[in-house]
Amino acid sequence: MRNSLLSKKLKLSKTRLLIIDDNQLRYNQIIELFDSKNHQVQATLLDDLNSFEKQLNTGWDIVIFGRAYDLKIEQVLSLIQASSQPNLPVLLLTPDQYSANDYLSYIHKGVYEIIDLKVPEHLYIAIARALSYSRLQQNEQRLLEELDSAHLHVQSKIKESNKAVATLQEGIHTKVNLEYLEIFGLKSENEIIGLPILDILQPTDLNHFKQKFKRVSQGIFDQSSFDIISRNPVITLSNPLKVEFLPCDDEDAVQLTIECEENNISTTPQTSIPSQTIESEKFSATTNAFNAINRQLNKHPADANALIVITLSSCPDDVFKNTLETSKTYFSNIYGFIKEQVNVSVFKINPVLYVALFQAESDQVLKSQLISLKSLEKPQLLNVGSSTLALHLHLGYLVLNQPNIKDEKSFDDLLEQAFAQRLPNMEQNLSQRDLGQVTALKELSISTDNIPKLQQSILQTLHQKLDVGDIHLKYQQLYDKQDSNLYTYEVTSGFIYDNSWQDINQLPDLRDDPELSIKVDRWVLVEACKQLHNFLTQYPTAKLIINLNRHILLNDKQLPELMSKLLTIVGSRANAPLTLQFSEESISQNLPLAQQQFSKLKQNEVEISVRDFGMSMYSESILSQINLDYLSLHQNLCKMLNSDKDLPQLQQKLENFHNINPVEILARDLNDMTMFANAWNIEARYLQGDYFQKKLDRLTDVQDQ
Repeated sequence: MRNSLLSKKLKLSKTRLLIIDDNQLRYNQIIELFDSKNHQVQATLLDDLNSFEKQLNTGWDIVIFGRAYDLKIEQVLSLIQASSQPNLPVLLLTPDQYSANDYLSYIHKGVYEIIDLKVPEHLYIAIARALSYSRLQQNEQRLLEELDSAHLHVQSKIKESNKAVATLQEGIHTKVNLEYLEIFGLKSENEIIGLPILDILQPTDLNHFKQKFKRVSQGIFDQSSFDIISRNPVITLSNPLKVEFLPCDDEDAVQLTIECEENNISTTPQTSIPSQTIESEKFSATTNAFNAINRQLNKHPADANALIVITLSSCPDDVFKNTLETSKTYFSNIYGFIKEQVNVSVFKINPVLYVALFQAESDQVLKSQLISLKSLEKPQLLNVGSSTLALHLHLGYLVLNQPNIKDEKSFDDLLEQAFAQRLPNMEQNLSQRDLGQVTALKELSISTDNIPKLQQSILQTLHQKLDVGDIHLKYQQLYDKQDSNLYTYEVTSGFIYDNSWQDINQLPDLRDDPELSIKVDRWVLVEACKQLHNFLTQYPTAKLIINLNRHILLNDKQLPELMSKLLTIVGSRANAPLTLQFSEESISQNLPLAQQQFSKLKQNEVEISVRDFGMSMYSESILSQINLDYLSLHQNLCKMLNSDKDLPQLQQKLENFHNINPVEILARDLNDMTMFANAWNIEARYLQGDYFQKKLDRLTDVQDQ
């Protein structure tokens, strides 16, 4: 049998080909290969980041990478994975000094296939496979969108026309609407569920109806609309009945509609056009969510599934005190916030009700995911134009015990049950031994009873937030160029004060209050480790870099003991799962004391990192005197990544750091494609910024989507 991948089907439309290479001859060879196989091709050649950044905004079928001025294959892959075409296949021309042992490494990084221009037939087969895969991905996405659109169109037409509707499985009624019951003189759905269609319709021409229905049952709907004369004596419509069979989302089911006479449609005096419109919108949104979630359950079955319902628990008065535009923007921005935080598909039922599906390979992993969502119930901030307003969410869940959801009525019932069930707490996932350890840790906390009563209001607020556990931990995943520590997260902490975010590590007032500072950092450490313990169920090699203030390092002699207990709670099998990060300023002003604490911490397998590094006169001295594991570059150094002219100077500075101490360097605040891509040209192993992952309230992998 001939391979269908090599048939004419792939040649019927132009192949959109993006080639990244600095050699025009190689480009010509690839185009000639397409021409020789009678392929239509629309190709673009580039070899620099700026051009790639622009071209990535348009649609492509295949990317072929050879060699470029300021682009590496790893950069290309990471930028594509963060684009609107994350599954775009990338073919890599055989690199210099390539060996067969390198093959798996490139594949794991995301390369679709490695190709060799010297073997044109093999090259063409690889291209054909990649093109077929790409087109399948595109077609699947297009068909899913068309299916949703068509289904919504059919359902809205049925709703608008008040047609009588019944769902049938193997000719048996499984669901009907009110209009259908009225036609046949029935009062409730229970009277008809389970009855055969022939018993209800009672067509005079039985053979004609059976022929039509047989085709419909086989999925052939070319003759699905016709008239029948019914012998049922109780029907309220005049014969003939205008019937139509339609496809149905339920497996092995069809939908029967009967056109109602205009004067037979039930109406109520209270019904108005606005209410009909609102009901239609609700119907469409619910239908869309029901169809999409059912499709996900059928297409990607998992051993553990749960519906998550997210609603507003309260609404701040400021939303309605400002302009109408403020109110509209507030409610429209809720969806984006939820989508960003949960990292799965989210469906909007109405402006204050959302639903999502979480899936996992086991009940244990699913429970871990549910626990991590609990942090979203803390007070949040929502960007509304140039200001921020409070956002308070309620989350509920329901574990699904069936492979799919029967119908929309069942879906509504499940949403109601999910709304009523609160998310599990972290403590429910800790063993009794771990809970005992947490209790012991709380006893170690330094008392804040001596905090003066007349404090600055911001510290009073922090004290109150700490008492109720209303401090937020933000997690941001790092990109490891070496692809070995994929699940490393930096942890920052903060709280909401006067509708604005306060970063605890940037709070000047806290410097003058050692006791409160230490207690806050101890809370941050304990909470972060509990979250890590939970997350290890999903990703056993995950690690945290936790930002702390100076006082816990310099004034808390029990810090090494605390870290020893925390490592026991975390229970990680990875080496050094916890890294403590302090500012360079804190260390430079207290170097001897910091050295002593670092030595004790390292004995407990705790790693050390320095943030805001590299801009002071003490940087090199710190690097030579302290055995650091990581350093996070100062923001001003990272800003140099915006300019190609500054890159050589930055690279020279980093090389000098490595000569003093071969420490792992982290480049931060890479919030756009240019900075993220340029960071590949400096000796920084870890990349951090919004372009890869924004700061989130829960630990999650960017590839979970």
